Amino acid sequence: MDLNQWFEKGMSATSYIESMEKNKDGLKHIYQNFQLPDEQDFFNKIKEKKLRALVLTEDWCGDAMLNIPILLKLSDKTDIEVRMLLRDQNLELMDQYLTNGKSRSIPIFIFMDEQGNEVAKWGPRAGKVQQFVDESRSKLPPQDDVEYQMKTKELFSTMQRTFQEHEDFWNEVYQSIKSVL
Repeated sequence: MDLNQWFEKGMSATSYIESMEKNKDGLKHIYQNFQLPDEQDFFNKIKEKKLRALVLTEDWCGDAMLNIPILLKLSDKTDIEVRMLLRDQNLELMDQYLTNGKSRSIPIFIFMDEQGNEVAKWGPRAGKVQQFVDESRSKLPPQDDVEYQMKTKELFSTMQRTFQEHEDFWNEVYQSIKSVL
């Protein structure tokens, strides 16, 4: 399938959010509280490109909870139509966008023009967010440690709270998306 076909297969952002069971409140919190900077010239340039965005995501993903509302705020200002595809149901597409050539990390934002040509790709994390995640993970015990599972679960819970509370991360995500557009 080409990107246009994948886009047509995708669900609207509203449908995706309505279907969420795990991170809906966190996503909505960020969407309701994030404010785009006043960059009308940038917004106008993006509008002129008539872009669409295809998002590979999953409800359980904390990174998606952080990044998708930032994209949606930007799409509101720039008329980018956004469609969502669940990663685990669309591995054929996901495997074309592996992180470091091997990881099915999400979310992935695929920006395309009216003809369905990819013009930019973003994801799964902004640089400073990746640094935070890497530093946090470095404190985990080895995988064969009896506390590894518990500590990993605690880490993911802490990261989700941090993503919802730290507006500097929100701005980093915005700046990172802006830089690829």
